[in-house]
Amino acid sequence: MKQYIPKVFILGLCLIFASSCKNSKEESMSLTPPVAPKHPTKLEKHGDVRIDDYYWMNNREDQQVLDYLNAENEYYQKMTAHTQAFQEELFKEMKARIKEDDSSVPYKMDGYWYITRYEEGKEYPIYSRKKESLDAEEELLFDCNVMAEGHEFFNLRGVSVSPDNTMATFGTDTISRRQYNIQVKNLDTGEIYPDIIENTTGSSVWANDNKTLFYTKKDPVTLRSDRIFKHVLGTSSDEDELVFHEKDSTYNTFVYKTKSRKFIVIGSGSTLTTEFRFLNADDPTGDFTIFSPREKGVEYSISHYDGNFYVLTNKDKATNFKLMITDEDNTTSDNWKEFIPHREDVLLEDIEIFKDYYVLSERDNGLNKMKISKWDGSDSYYLPFDSETYVAGPSTNLDFDTKELRYYYNEMGAPYSIIDFNMETQEKTVKKEQEVLGGTFDKNNYKTERLWATARDGVKVPISLVYHKDTPLDGTSPLLQYGYGSYGATIDPYFSSIRLSLLDRGFVYAIAHIRGGEYLGRPWYEDGKLFTKKNTFTDFIDVSKFLIDSNYSSPEHLYAMGGSAGGLLMGAVINMAPELYHGVIAGVPFVDVVTTMLDDTIPLTTGEYDEWGNPNEKEYYDYIKSYSPYDNVEAKAYPNMYVSTGLHDSQVQYWEPAKWVAKLREYKTDDNLLFLDTNMDAGHGGASGRFEALKETAKEYAFILDLEGKVN
Repeated sequence: MKQYIPKVFILGLCLIFASSCKNSKEESMSLTPPVAPKHPTKLEKHGDVRIDDYYWMNNREDQQVLDYLNAENEYYQKMTAHTQAFQEELFKEMKARIKEDDSSVPYKMDGYWYITRYEEGKEYPIYSRKKESLDAEEELLFDCNVMAEGHEFFNLRGVSVSPDNTMATFGTDTISRRQYNIQVKNLDTGEIYPDIIENTTGSSVWANDNKTLFYTKKDPVTLRSDRIFKHVLGTSSDEDELVFHEKDSTYNTFVYKTKSRKFIVIGSGSTLTTEFRFLNADDPTGDFTIFSPREKGVEYSISHYDGNFYVLTNKDKATNFKLMITDEDNTTSDNWKEFIPHREDVLLEDIEIFKDYYVLSERDNGLNKMKISKWDGSDSYYLPFDSETYVAGPSTNLDFDTKELRYYYNEMGAPYSIIDFNMETQEKTVKKEQEVLGGTFDKNNYKTERLWATARDGVKVPISLVYHKDTPLDGTSPLLQYGYGSYGATIDPYFSSIRLSLLDRGFVYAIAHIRGGEYLGRPWYEDGKLFTKKNTFTDFIDVSKFLIDSNYSSPEHLYAMGGSAGGLLMGAVINMAPELYHGVIAGVPFVDVVTTMLDDTIPLTTGEYDEWGNPNEKEYYDYIKSYSPYDNVEAKAYPNMYVSTGLHDSQVQYWEPAKWVAKLREYKTDDNLLFLDTNMDAGHGGASGRFEALKETAKEYAFILDLEGKVN
């Protein structure tokens, strides 16, 4: 029975709540932010002296460091106490759109259907399989909810089933440093063997004898993936044989098996150069053969089919890559023959190989395309896509002897689908459409656009944006502009049910496809790194100016967001044009670029020289210093800022954002908000549970919604 509550009482509650929230916010405004102690450290290079007052924070075991991080957390929590209920509301709202008892589309491999599913109320996935038929009894492989018990953080990766289907290797990380322990499970008995291999990437590869494993070890200090070992079941990992050591500190190494199952491949790569070795998977005691020796600036990757290797490469100035073919017995580059030529205007991203067909993944004018061709040359065509704000690409395609291509597709304003496409009949079957629960979502309520801003050097920079159809485009609406722009990583215009919490509250959401990514092909990346890195920052700023001039928003309502290298972007942008933004969200930001790139004991540093430059060379030192966010903090007004990090982050060490915030507090001349929020249990990726991560997003959204006066 519904209880009757007088309207007067409801009004009274609302007034009391509003008053309480108001008082809480007013009280928080009187709080004094933490002041970090200054212990000047002299840093000198190339005759240039930098004084770093906060260098002492580089020690996660130091109690003074922990006390400072905890003080910042306490300040953040008290300052945002008035939004706590709203954060919880956002969390529940975002969670309610996600189907909790969800499962993946099953895929078949070696006679088994493999399924990943979630159960209602649980944070972690359950991995299972069924033999031959989806109606068969389920075999439980891994229940990560059980495995995660007792751990603040848990991640499982690298599940690899043996060729005879009786065993599976898996890697687990309970610290969030991306250092995984590999173990082996007997899938018939459920027994987990005593073999434990520590400090790995988590992934491993079976030889065809069902007892030999190849895996990648990490350097315990730098966490660089530098060695490939061979392990035989039943032996101690101390006895494992080192089969390859990548001694060049600018490279990482990895190991995998070709889709044809014939070869085990060791890859080694830096930002701009790759090299491979291969071994017949039937002969795990044999020696690996170099595929083609590394050449500085030459990248290649290999796929095997029917006695040949197909080589995707940029060799001979094929900037947007081409596809070559070579006999498996003659693999060096002087034997490569052209299969798909280089094209100036189309980026060739990947190839998917099947028995009768091959599928090329391309990017043309920023748009994903998939070209399907028969090996005999009798048929070739593109999958048709109409939108300009969509994402599409091959999904899980482990079965070699099939005419079905599985691919994913979504538009920026509509959920994703998993589709099986018959390459012979050209018929498609939608296997799954993402469900957006809650009963209020209608894709027709959202509009998407692709726009082009003119950068200061005349280059056209693409923008993908989405907004609710009722959102006014008169300069009064809030807009969140996202960017990354590094490593050639492309941020595609993907759909997000989480993002609806902003769109339904009147936000416009824009992705700036700035230089440094590969949205417009490989030259787009080349023009945003090393000595052209500043193009990344100025592109983002020029996109912001364009959006303001086009009345999508205004400086009073424009917000910027980026994480990791995108956090570097945020730091550079607010030093260069702080007046454009009302607020900034910087997640795990890489902001102390000079100091980090001079410290080769820090994970990732040496492998990053081709991206940022090596500051041990004065030319690069000077250029990096000219934009490094930490080194360019000035006495001026900065936007409202929310900065997040993780104490155990192995990618961007926590002390970078901690030092940055401390220095910003010292120098900034405004009264705007500045928060440092440190997850004391997590690393670079944040919380590990699928719903726990939403709480972090709720914090970010609450921050900007509060600035817009939209907190309930």
